[in-house]
Amino acid sequence: MNRPNILWITTDSQRHDTLGCLGNRFVTTPNLDGLAANGRLFNHCYCQNPLCMPSRASFMTGRYPRTNRARQNGQTLPDDEVLVSRRLADAGYLCGMVGRLHASAGKFSERRRNNDGYAYWHYSAVPFRDWRGDFDHAATNEYAYWLREKGVTDHEQYVWDPGKDSPRAVRGSRYVQAGIEPELHDTTWSADMAVQFIKANTTLGSPWMLNLNLNAPHHPFDPPLDFLEPYLDRLEDIPLPNYTPGELDNKGSFQQRTHEGAYNQPGIFRYDEMSEEDHRLIRAAYWADIDLVDAQLGRVLDTLERTGQRDNTMVIFHSDHGEMLGDHGMYLKGPFFYDPMVRVPLIIAWPGTIPAMKNPGQSMVELVDIAPTVLEATGLPVDSGMQGRSLYPLLSGENMPDRHRDDIYCEHYKSSAMYRDPSPYLTMVRTEACKLVVLHSADAGELYDLESDPGESVNRWDDPGYRDIKLAMMKRVCDRMAWTVDPLPEREKNF
Repeated sequence: MNRPNILWITTDSQRHDTLGCLGNRFVTTPNLDGLAANGRLFNHCYCQNPLCMPSRASFMTGRYPRTNRARQNGQTLPDDEVLVSRRLADAGYLCGMVGRLHASAGKFSERRRNNDGYAYWHYSAVPFRDWRGDFDHAATNEYAYWLREKGVTDHEQYVWDPGKDSPRAVRGSRYVQAGIEPELHDTTWSADMAVQFIKANTTLGSPWMLNLNLNAPHHPFDPPLDFLEPYLDRLEDIPLPNYTPGELDNKGSFQQRTHEGAYNQPGIFRYDEMSEEDHRLIRAAYWADIDLVDAQLGRVLDTLERTGQRDNTMVIFHSDHGEMLGDHGMYLKGPFFYDPMVRVPLIIAWPGTIPAMKNPGQSMVELVDIAPTVLEATGLPVDSGMQGRSLYPLLSGENMPDRHRDDIYCEHYKSSAMYRDPSPYLTMVRTEACKLVVLHSADAGELYDLESDPGESVNRWDDPGYRDIKLAMMKRVCDRMAWTVDPLPEREKNF
């Protein structure tokens, strides 16, 4: 078998409806749209946790967060967990990582490397957004040194806390500012590192795998002004968030608190204090960051083409989770499972091997399915402990089957440390017709009829007319929780 190279691209906090090929008429994403047109676009892909680290640990191991024990931001993936990069390295792949793997604890650096298999490692934490003081505060953050080599020493001009005044504010906004210039952006640095890797390994003689992990479009909302300005001319056309006043009254306290302040911090993105222009500016800034991502990925894909590696490279593109963007009266992320939070874009392309598909597939898939897909594509056996289902059978034919899973499972086991009383232990199951969210630390939950209410605005949890549907969905969530028990026999001693 001719083993392909793997270019695995992950963005941060990019929700499903953010590409031209997925119906967004505002964004400029020709490179990702072209990738989708020549490969497979999954229209119903879901993450397994709405936060970064649990989601990333899940799709890099092919195991659910509860199983691999990286259930919270700030935890480190246990040493006995096996990343798919380690499996590939052991099989002869040269593995590289650019950006932030986010598989171990550490705010400014991956303080302790996992047994990850990467021979090429170029780390970048979230730039400027957390830095104060000297560049050396982020001792292993290569992007910081790259900036210093570019002559950027006054990085304080870019540091900014949303909700406060900024000298770089756009239209006087307290929520959107003009960020660092495109040529100095961390997305550009990440693309530079990826281009170097691809060029360096053109004649390697053995296959490679590169994880390209981009920080964008993660908040704060501070894209380069060059990318934001085209949106300012049509700001009034940008839709307002999907929110009906009062819709949170019979929903969880976490959502009500987030409405008053993102991350359970009162006053941060407090919805009722924001104007219509604020909402539209934030959405424009978020999309502008995605446009920058697309432009830089165009450079990376062009390098594959120019080095003659495009036909033997499987390209995977997705995000780790979504972003609320004001929908349902909330910003950022937290213990909730609306589609804007857990539904993400997924594209897989491999010219000559994966036939182009005219229409997005309707199969429901999970990010946990990617790791076994990579192993099957490279001719390696799927680990016995992996719980994802390989998507490879969906990629080989001209027509995508409409069914891969009967339902989608997500979990949030106290993943957001900022929320307490009650502790946010929640699970979600979603079918084509319904979505159920169970709050295990209280007698509460959510039930949505997705056929009559695709926007997930009306909670049917206490509706007697939905009693039978609720019972059937409760059975589903119990089954999925049972099936996340670790299948590895050597771990049975821990139960």
